[in-house]
Amino acid sequence: MTGPDFIALQVQDVEAAARFYEERLGLRRAPTAPPGAVVFATEPIPFAVRSPLPGTDLAAAQPRPGVGVALWFAAGDAQVLHDELVVAGVTVLAPPADSPFGRTFTFVDPEGYAITVHDRG
Repeated sequence: MTGPDFIALQVQDVEAAARFYEERLGLRRAPTAPPGAVVFATEPIPFAVRSPLPGTDLAAAQPRPGVGVALWFAAGDAQVLHDELVVAGVTVLAPPADSPFGRTFTFVDPEGYAITVHDRG
């Protein structure tokens, strides 16, 4: 094994989740995706939202899906993105702060996943 090569979040509403990542975060859809998924042209690792695997009950995930997983996205300017998300009514779990990884903050996506953004300083 060499490391992560693809990341996907299982979501209840694939199209609504995909719209959020496109419209609020600026991700672009990749030209192809498997059935039941939207893949984004992110680098260096592709990211997707997809329908749940059989036996996955996202509604039962407490306190939210993905608890215990730290998923970070790089952004050109974390503070600007934070401010835009706040205006859009997105819940912020951790406000912007300076860190060894640049300016960081954590928000909750529409499916309940905690997503951390950093701008690499």
